[in-house]
This record gives sequence, structure tokens and C-alpha cells, in this order.
Amino acid sequence: QVQLVESGGGLVQAGGSLRLSCVASRSTFSIYDMAWYRQAPGKQRELVASITTGGTTNYADFVKGRFTISRNNAKNTVYLQMNGLVPEDTAVYYCNAKRGWIDSWGQGTQVTVSS
Repeated sequence: QVQLVESGGGLVQAGGSLRLSCVASRSTFSIYDMAWYRQAPGKQRELVASITTGGTTNYADFVKGRFTISRNNAKNTVYLQMNGLVPEDTAVYYCNAKRGWIDSWGQGTQVTVSS
């Protein structure tokens, strides 16, 4: 397993921006496909964005054009730049690392968007 620690969440007004970071414990970070998920109260966890080891990105329709996922393998870190935030983006955001049978999650970071 790989340990993941998210940071960067907080309270922001609608229209604002936040950048989430997720640092992985393993120096072999570059071999993992990474993703951000979110879970709002009373709702299922959903995929927000993902990035493969080769840098291919994928976004949920509800964040296309607003959020950007990126990774820095030298820093063992994946980022989620969130712009144009709306109250519906309020959720706990989780970092995920996958490779084969390895499926690791961080503890989550709260994002709250006020109207």
C-alpha cells in the first residue's frame, strides 16, 4: 500500500479557487495511476478527475473546464486545481492511487463553497 496525505481544502466563496495537494509516501509514485474523488453528505463517492502514469487525464463532466489535475513525480505529489467553485462542489475530496491490486486512499480534505 501507499500512504496518501491530502491538504489544501478549506472554505471559499462561490467563484473562488483552491488547489488540493496529495503527497504519496512511496518514492515509486510515478508507477501509480492517481485520481481525485469526492463525497458530499448523503451521496456516494464519485470520481472527479484522474491522471495515468503517462499523464493522460480524465474529468467528470461536472468539472470539465473548471478543474485541472496534474502530477509532479519528482515531488510524489498529485494536484487538483479547482477554479470557478460552486456550492455543489462542497464535499470531502479524497486522493486515490491504483496499481494492480493496490488501491490506496487518503484521509480526505474538506472543501466548502459558500454561496
